[in-house]
Amino acid sequence: MSNETIGSVEHQVSGLTKLAGEFTRQSSDEQAHNQQLLEIASLLLPTYGNQWNMHSLVTLKRQSLSRILYYNELYRKIIEIPGVICEFGVQWGATLAQLINLRGIYEPFNPSRKIFGFDTFEGFPVVDEKDGGFSNVGDYAITKNYAETLEKILTLHESFSPISHVKKFELIKGDASLTIDDWLEDNPYAIVAMAIFDMDVYKPTKTVLEKILPRLTKGSILVFDELNCPHFPGETRALDEVIGIRNLSLRRFPHQTYSSWAVFGE
Repeated sequence: MSNETIGSVEHQVSGLTKLAGEFTRQSSDEQAHNQQLLEIASLLLPTYGNQWNMHSLVTLKRQSLSRILYYNELYRKIIEIPGVICEFGVQWGATLAQLINLRGIYEPFNPSRKIFGFDTFEGFPVVDEKDGGFSNVGDYAITKNYAETLEKILTLHESFSPISHVKKFELIKGDASLTIDDWLEDNPYAIVAMAIFDMDVYKPTKTVLEKILPRLTKGSILVFDELNCPHFPGETRALDEVIGIRNLSLRRFPHQTYSSWAVFGE
């Protein structure tokens, strides 16, 4: 994104900038403090020893902890709902990793709770005029061949829970609005207990939402990461066109600004 475009975005949405390819409202002080924390974390990590994962929590930020608490609340809502979890928009896979660990905590002996992650791993495949002019094709791309690394990370996470010899996650690479058809055909049994929409932009959100509706049951949880969000209007517009905002009782977690969820059929 050019400086001219960034300036335009800042004018339209006060305080909004693009940092390392992602939108942020961090002040210059916050950005500096974040960099300092990163530098400290990088220095400390090799010194933690075998308990590195536990000790690294010393540099966990409030915002990250809020995200963990949010998905903990959401996961608890589907424990009595049969079906799989689908996340549309994976990026680095932080939410997928958390979901695998939450399954290990709450449902360690439920192999039917398979978790599917859909992503291009190359950023936004398409941007529509209904996305408001803030996004570009390729935004939120990650490093080349990262999907293979994420596969290994998620396998390791699964290994710390019972029945780890049964693989209970799958990554589906490509534009979800195209890969969803094959997924539905290949998984005719699948009820979607939770669908997480984190693709940010209009077209894939609308297409995927339309296609998975027949696989939802009353009680399924629909999760939206950028709803009521001025710099990602496409997600709200997609939901409104497919289901209708007034037809859902939308809820939010107090520490996740633009994240919303609803119980389907409620």
